[in-house]
Amino acid sequence: MTSSTSARESLTVEGPESTSGSPVAEPAMASDGTVFGAPRLWLRVEGVTLLAGALVAFSTTHEAWWLVPLIVLAPDFLAVGYLGGTRVGARCYNVAHATPLPAIMVGVGWWRGLPVVLALGLIWLAHIGVDRLLGYGLKYNDNFQHTHLGWSGGASVGSTRTVRS
Repeated sequence: MTSSTSARESLTVEGPESTSGSPVAEPAMASDGTVFGAPRLWLRVEGVTLLAGALVAFSTTHEAWWLVPLIVLAPDFLAVGYLGGTRVGARCYNVAHATPLPAIMVGVGWWRGLPVVLALGLIWLAHIGVDRLLGYGLKYNDNFQHTHLGWSGGASVGSTRTVRS
C-alpha cells in the first residue's frame, strides 16, 4: 500500500469481477485486534496452563495457602488507572496483567532465595492465568471492555467506543 492510498481503500479486497471484466472491490472485515478461532482457544489453554503451573510451583515455596486468596486480586487494583482515562487505565491494567513483571519477581525470588517474593510472583502469574482462562485479556485504550480476547461484559464490536486522553 502506498502512502497515497486512503484508509478506505486499504480495507478492500479483490472480489468477483464485474460485468465489465474488472475486479469489484469488496470491504474486508476490519479487525479490531480481537483474537478469534483456534488461536483464542490456545490462549485460553495457555491461561489454564499458567494457572496450574503457578499453583504447583507455589506449593513448593512452603508459604501459607491463605496468601493465594488474599493476594490473587491485587493486580486488579491497577484498574484504578481508569480514573485518569482509558489510555492511562489500559496502560496500568496491562502492566499488571502481562507476565514480564511477575516473571521477574519469580526469577529474583528463586535466585535470591526469597520464598515470599517467589510466592507473590507465582500468585500474580496465577491471576493472569485465571483472567486468560475466563477470556479477560489485555486492554485496548479505546474502551475498558475491549480486550485482545474479545469484548467483555456483554459489549459488542458495534458498541460506542470513546478515547479519553
